[in-house]
Amino acid sequence: MLTINVAVLLVIIVVFRLRRRTEARSRFDEKMTVVIVLALGIMLAPTDVGQGIAGFLGQLVSGVSQAGQ
Repeated sequence: MLTINVAVLLVIIVVFRLRRRTEARSRFDEKMTVVIVLALGIMLAPTDVGQGIAGFLGQLVSGVSQAGQ
């Protein structure tokens, strides 16, 4: 339960950080965004939502690779 709440908070932070203009970002700001996104990925991975996203992306990649053959 706590993992989902922290994950939702990280999603909100990521959305607000990515909405800003690219020109206004410093290197530190970009690195911080990457760290936050990685933390979000680590928090979502073991949950049912994370497993569902991984399954969906796996099917998407599989479909795209089969379409290219």
